Amino acid sequence: MTETSRPTAIRIKKQSRVVQLEYADHRIYELPFELLRVYSPSAEVRGHGSGPGVLQTGKQHVMVTGADMVGNYALKLTFSDGHDSGLFSWEYLQELAEQQERFWRDYLARLEQEGGKRH
Repeated sequence: MTETSRPTAIRIKKQSRVVQLEYADHRIYELPFELLRVYSPSAEVRGHGSGPGVLQTGKQHVMVTGADMVGNYALKLTFSDGHDSGLFSWEYLQELAEQQERFWRDYLARLEQEGGKRH
């Protein structure tokens, strides 16, 4: 992972259903709303202990309906299904962006293993 920093620009692109993060070194990442929702850093998603957390299903069409900066360290996203309790630290957003393929692969494998559906 590269040095963690705060994005210089954050755009919510509803048409393409992504949150775009732009950094000072000109890196640009696009994180799909669904990925952000199923990997929300909230207790509701991660669970209250160790382990894989609660599998999120039916989130393929979820929208980001709001975004608020939390101090200098995080972004709070609000989703169309009412979820709004996760604080995405800059470090976590960068990890999701840089390792997006692995996160998707793990999520799709878990859906298949547990019989969940994206829609």
